[in-house]
Amino acid sequence: MIEIVALYFLCKMNGALAEKKGLKPGIWKLNTILSWLFTEFVGLFIGVSLWGFTKDNFIQLNVIGLFAAFGGYLIIRAILEKKPTPIKEDINQITSEDLQPPKK
Repeated sequence: MIEIVALYFLCKMNGALAEKKGLKPGIWKLNTILSWLFTEFVGLFIGVSLWGFTKDNFIQLNVIGLFAAFGGYLIIRAILEKKPTPIKEDINQITSEDLQPPKK
């Protein structure tokens, strides 16, 4: 349950960053969720491969999966941070009234 709450806020943060970069936030939120799930399963697979799946190490495997899932979020975050921020140039904000000679 805590994972879902954490994933909600992390998606919200990545969506805000994507919007700041001029990208569609919904796609990047979906990428965050998919990356979270994929890397969590990879982390669980690696943990099960190393230590096996028993009742004794269930909590440790979940912790490994959670850290791997957070790594998936960080991967998407890093990709978003490398995207260029759109530059608002002043030349595009000049109107035709600005080009008229000053009135006396």
